[in-house]
Amino acid sequence: MEIGISTFVETSPDVQTGEVMSHAQRLREVVEEIVLADKVGLDVYGVGEHHRKDYAASSPAVVLAAAAAQTKRIRLTSAVTVLSSADPVRVFQDFATLDGISSGRAEIMAGRGSFIESFPLFGYDLNDYDSLFDEKLELLLKLRESEKVTWKGGHRPAINNLGVYPRPVQQPLPVWIGSGGNSESVIRAGLLGLPLVLAIIGGRPIQFAPLVDLYKRAAAQAGHDVSKLPIASHSHGFVAEDLEMAVEKFFPSTQASMNVIGRERGWGHYSRASYDAARSFEGALYVGDPETVAQKIIYLRKNVGITRFLLHVPLGTMPHEEVMRAIELLGTEVAPRVRAEISRWEAENKA
Repeated sequence: MEIGISTFVETSPDVQTGEVMSHAQRLREVVEEIVLADKVGLDVYGVGEHHRKDYAASSPAVVLAAAAAQTKRIRLTSAVTVLSSADPVRVFQDFATLDGISSGRAEIMAGRGSFIESFPLFGYDLNDYDSLFDEKLELLLKLRESEKVTWKGGHRPAINNLGVYPRPVQQPLPVWIGSGGNSESVIRAGLLGLPLVLAIIGGRPIQFAPLVDLYKRAAAQAGHDVSKLPIASHSHGFVAEDLEMAVEKFFPSTQASMNVIGRERGWGHYSRASYDAARSFEGALYVGDPETVAQKIIYLRKNVGITRFLLHVPLGTMPHEEVMRAIELLGTEVAPRVRAEISRWEAENKA
């Protein structure tokens, strides 16, 4: 069971002061957070790609590379790379470069993206949303298969027996498929034999169990060894020394962030009642003291089949020292509890 962190490197207004930190400051803070995550024994750190004012990381590979030279063990991934509006050649080159700097710790999490700002920015038509992803994923997978590539598609100029460099340390360079819970994307990942990441940020996580089963059935049908395919989740949350402290510290920025997105997408108001329901044991918010968060992750592993858990923290803008403490507690107190229980449980199931 792998435990890690994901971030969108947000620079939204501080809920108390209204101040907005610079993109540069938040980027430097994230590098510090990745270094700490490595130090406290977390397995993976993911940085999401966005192209809007309130998010600072339009180039996850660059952010991760800044931390790669200062870390030793932690895996470094995008979360996600918006592949539909990117050039797969550049994506592959960026992450192959990161793989070299980190001595084989880079991963690509490919997704369509839940925001659409990158499409007009890079000159793509939203009407091609699905076909762009399908075509570019095909090319990305071809790029990691061989040094020289011949390929032709409908949205990008053809490649005729050209080499793509640098080559990664890992063979193959890991490519995960990120999904918000769409059955089509889950089936695609299974048929291709690619690891799956589910964004479990609302509702009840147990409702994702049928999607995991669908993914496994698709993978088995395509002849892949399901036991070797990891399944990850990405969920919002926060860890503090005690439950009440965690709950009260995480609520203000969570409410502010959810209501900003909610206004853009036509969602209802995110209230304290919404928050309290989401942080219940059956809910999708992983907020609390180390024992509370550990038990929710254990439940997710046993009942949904998740083998990698990414805690998305912070949501919105929170004090850097509070985020650092949450990362420390996740690595030193939550992760050991989860790993010990899952190891015991797996041993019993094998017996």
